[in-house]
Amino acid sequence: MKKLLRLGPFLLPYRLQIVFSLLILLVLTAIGLVIPIIIRNIIDFGITGGQDSYLIYASLVIAFLGLLRASFNYLQRYVNEWIAAHVGFDLRNELYDHIQHLPFSFHDHSQSGQLISRCIEDVRAIERFTGFGFVEIIRISLMMVLITIILFYQEPLLAVISLIPLIPLLLVTFNFGKRIGGYFYTVDNTLGDLSAQLQENVSGVQVVRAFARENFEIDRFSVKNRLLYKARVLVVSQWSKIMPTTNFLVALSTILIILFGGLLVIKGEMTVGEVVAFNGYLLMLAGPAQQLAWLVNSAGEAEAGTKRTFEILDIEPEISTHPDSYKLQTLAGKVEFSNVDFQYSGENAATLENLNAIVQPNQIVALIGPTGSGKSSLVNLIPRFYDVSEGQVLVDGHDVRTVDLISLRRQIGIVLQTSLLFSSTIRENIAFGRPDASLDEVINSAKAAQAHDFILDLPQGYETVVGERGVTLSGGQRQRIAIARALLLNPRILILDDSTSSVDIETERLIQDALNHLMEGRTTFIIAHRLSTVRKADIIFVMDHGRIVERGTNSELLDLNGLYRDIYELQLRDQDQFNDDLLVIHGNNQNPSGIRGLEKGLGIG
Repeated sequence: MKKLLRLGPFLLPYRLQIVFSLLILLVLTAIGLVIPIIIRNIIDFGITGGQDSYLIYASLVIAFLGLLRASFNYLQRYVNEWIAAHVGFDLRNELYDHIQHLPFSFHDHSQSGQLISRCIEDVRAIERFTGFGFVEIIRISLMMVLITIILFYQEPLLAVISLIPLIPLLLVTFNFGKRIGGYFYTVDNTLGDLSAQLQENVSGVQVVRAFARENFEIDRFSVKNRLLYKARVLVVSQWSKIMPTTNFLVALSTILIILFGGLLVIKGEMTVGEVVAFNGYLLMLAGPAQQLAWLVNSAGEAEAGTKRTFEILDIEPEISTHPDSYKLQTLAGKVEFSNVDFQYSGENAATLENLNAIVQPNQIVALIGPTGSGKSSLVNLIPRFYDVSEGQVLVDGHDVRTVDLISLRRQIGIVLQTSLLFSSTIRENIAFGRPDASLDEVINSAKAAQAHDFILDLPQGYETVVGERGVTLSGGQRQRIAIARALLLNPRILILDDSTSSVDIETERLIQDALNHLMEGRTTFIIAHRLSTVRKADIIFVMDHGRIVERGTNSELLDLNGLYRDIYELQLRDQDQFNDDLLVIHGNNQNPSGIRGLEKGLGIG
């Protein structure tokens, strides 16, 4: 239960509301303690003593106290739920904000379903506990102390006898409390795994259908669901064992009061009203004792949620803006890699080793090399998606680790290999990096990315809402919107990670024409496999096993007869010839004789 103490900072802003709730609790406790005394007097003076007027008076007092109690119960419930809702709101925001600032290395190894479960299910468990359990702990503690004092004040011997069964009840409850947190932690982790499985399946539904793997995925989900079922059944089974035990022990206390209290009445040492009041107080004590089992159950669930929540909040962001950092002014665009080593967290081998390179402002740099050679890893160091293991990455002479992250990243435009769009309008997606951009600016960026024409053909144009991840658009359309999004930033450094890989030949030509103009006046890094992109670069870096093994222009590298020429011979030359042939065909699509002549030349006529 110590983990629940970590919720203190989230409760502190609402201390006035908590104090108000505790004052209401004191009023309710006082009302509860008065009622058994009134019942005792009704029996001893009203019924046994034959005072009719007292019966009427006492009934009116009980009715008034009942209304008062109901009103305060409603008020306390509202205040408690208000506190719980605000704590949940703050905690969920804190968790989400923290996740936003965790490094890429964290997300590389985290399941999105687990993160979703922690933000929703775990925070909800904490919310439930702060809305009811927290106040109940105070109420139960207060009631147990006050009622125990009253019982011993009325009749010490009967108090000792009647409280004996409640001792094992408390022991059983506390023992249950030690175990239940671990059970709920297992439930929460299993639920997170199930959420991750569901999220992965929904995201990959097209692949599942394409390979007819529906039954396989159903079986995988069933296995995860069965584990969740077993974990929850274990909690229920433990809960079901403790409840009958508590009921029996409470009943045993009542039996002892009837037996020994009855004997005291017969001896004239107690009145009937006193015995009834004594039993009423005991039941008031037994109620909280029974509720302890439920409360421990709720606290265990909240403790598991708190543990899982703070497992995320305790992770220190590896990449953040240092307190002594400074904001970058407008960059010229010079980028330098100095003795750079880089290794992904959890990997044994280095991804980049002793890499050195200087890119001058406004240069266009193409990165080419086999898969896994470190091209994407290299450009990911520029906006500090990752930090170098050794060495430095500098922009205009500034180590990227010493500058304000936002001022750095706002001057870097990125188009990733896989274009992710959000479930919002086309306009909002393009203006994602600049929400304050005008419609004219958005349109100009879309025109530059050759996206304007197809956007106008959509039902609501720029206000058309795209589906999740942009699935309602083609790959080429998504890519052009992503390019427009990057261009709207007017970045000083532009990173294109194979950004034309998802478009057809005609679209690639249109985008390339736009990019050729737009790359002027900014430093551009291009990761590409198409020769039409690579050959126009000012300099080409050929990468292999985390090193730049060759550098130069297209013609210079071909003359070296090295790795670049091997890649060109094996992959790029045939692909480039094929692309050029298609462009010739497209250029002659209005000239049948031209097409026939081309076919004859290719030997297919």
